[in-house]
Amino acid sequence: QVQLVESGGGSVQAGGSLRLSCAVSRDTDSRGHMGWFRQAPDAERVKVAHIARDGTTTYADSVKGRFTCSSDNAKNTLYLQMNGLKPEDTAMYYCAADWREYGGSVIGGYWGQGTQVTVSS
Repeated sequence: QVQLVESGGGSVQAGGSLRLSCAVSRDTDSRGHMGWFRQAPDAERVKVAHIARDGTTTYADSVKGRFTCSSDNAKNTLYLQMNGLKPEDTAMYYCAADWREYGGSVIGGYWGQGTQVTVSS
């Protein structure tokens, strides 16, 4: 079992920044992969950032250049630095590990409880 606990969400104005943290109950330099998803009301959950097993990071086009995903292996913590926030970034943000993707669907994995990000215009 892997436990994930997010923190750092909140309310900001457009153009502002937030840093989300995810405390992970295993070594973040383990062989698993990790990332961040978000889900807005009445919308599907979407992946916004991914750290692969080799440390490579990838981002959704909608956040590329604004969001940065990183990990502090000494603290077993995953971060999502969000700059230049827009109202459309408003969502519940989830930290996740070891999910699988099949046919466009996300299957399994370990998930945090989520942290709300609200961006006002």
